[in-house]
Amino acid sequence: MNSPVNPRAIEGRAKISARGLNVHYAEKHALHSVDLDIHSGEVTALIGPSGCGKSTFLRCINRMNDMVETARVSGRLTIDGADIYDRGLDVVQLRARVGMVFQKPNPFPKSIYDNVAYGPRIHGLARDQEELDEIVMTSLEKAGLLGEVKDRLTESGTGLSGGQQQRLCIARAIAVGPEVILMDEPCSALDPIATAKVEELIDELRDNYTIVIVTHSMQQAARVSQRTAFFHLGKLIEVGDTEQIFTNPQQPLTQGYITGRFG
Repeated sequence: MNSPVNPRAIEGRAKISARGLNVHYAEKHALHSVDLDIHSGEVTALIGPSGCGKSTFLRCINRMNDMVETARVSGRLTIDGADIYDRGLDVVQLRARVGMVFQKPNPFPKSIYDNVAYGPRIHGLARDQEELDEIVMTSLEKAGLLGEVKDRLTESGTGLSGGQQQRLCIARAIAVGPEVILMDEPCSALDPIATAKVEELIDELRDNYTIVIVTHSMQQAARVSQRTAFFHLGKLIEVGDTEQIFTNPQQPLTQGYITGRFG
């Protein structure tokens, strides 16, 4: 069904931990007291019907909800034990640690090279041009794109195919050396061949990054993740090993969603 769990995932405490996490958008209670641990070395899939809170939870991890005027977040959310909603926390640094890949590929209107170099430049991660070149090439290679674009680095990133654009966005996220990569339905705008390439890439990346993916496709969750969390109406209904969630769910709501009775 999916790759075995990385042994490193079992060691130590959770990389990301939510306790009593609530999100309100004005009067709408979007997330209800969620308790969820996410481990290194694993891909955790968030599944559930539209509007169930899975993307809201994802956006809490890099504080993107800060950009929504009416959003209020309460409870505790930690990375490596440190509360990311602490007032003294540098949100820019947090977003360097927690990369984000969106539903629709969104390369900058710049060259392929400059798309990947953008983050390292603004964060001062390269001492000189040679080091920047190394970061760009390594990131493109990790994103499985270098072989396809190495002779086209000065061409615009927007000229690539949809699947290549999404892998360019993954390379851009990797380039600042994140620990966590969030993916919000990263394949929903892609064709099956491009989707398969991104899924293969996700499996390779989990050795070095903690990955959380929101997906509307249960087949995708089964293929790429080791753990799955099922959300419904803003509540976390069930979380467990992906195989167990899909073959032997403990909650009737989970069973109903997985068997297609609602969704």
